[in-house]
Amino acid sequence: MNSKTNHYHRHRFPPEIISHAVWLYHRFCLSFRDVEDLLAERGVIVSHETVRQWCQKFGLDYAQNLRRRQGCRGDIWHLDELFVNIQGKRHYLWRAVDQDGDVIDILVQRHRNARAAKRFLRKLSKLQGNKPWRLVTDKLRSYAAAHRSVIPSVAHDTRRYANNRAETTRTFDATVQIGRPSAAISVGSRSRPEPLQAGTASPAIGELPVAT
Repeated sequence: MNSKTNHYHRHRFPPEIISHAVWLYHRFCLSFRDVEDLLAERGVIVSHETVRQWCQKFGLDYAQNLRRRQGCRGDIWHLDELFVNIQGKRHYLWRAVDQDGDVIDILVQRHRNARAAKRFLRKLSKLQGNKPWRLVTDKLRSYAAAHRSVIPSVAHDTRRYANNRAETTRTFDATVQIGRPSAAISVGSRSRPEPLQAGTASPAIGELPVAT
């Protein structure tokens, strides 16, 4: 029995259906019941609780596969942070987007100090495998300290409105996603999918990365 078979052992549905359900949930910021309804229109009858279990079990594997496939993002990094409440406690969602508005990575931390900024910047550098051409942030002192410590040779832009790229890519969906049980997947730009007609084939099924 190969590793793929072991990974999906005792699952009634094939890997293509499971991966499509997990992709729908994370890509479009849907609820589990929304995914249940979309699958039902395709003739796949599955409960929202089953979708939740799939996302918890396979979400991290799919996220890692997608991250490996996406390669490096742009060479201008826009950093900012959001306030988010997780189980009644304040946390900070650190975000990085490139010049095209694509999300490079996110990191939830308890603090907003220089140590937290350095940790996020080191994580970004390791993920991308190289340094950016330019770093764009607001005037938060934590960013300046992290810049001097991690990538001092990179130009640091803190001009007013220079970080609009990061500000305008903020979405309420991103903060909601953090509170979900399987919040390990990095959040990108989102939109609501159109309802699918029963019996139509989806080009996404079969093309998604399957966890092994």
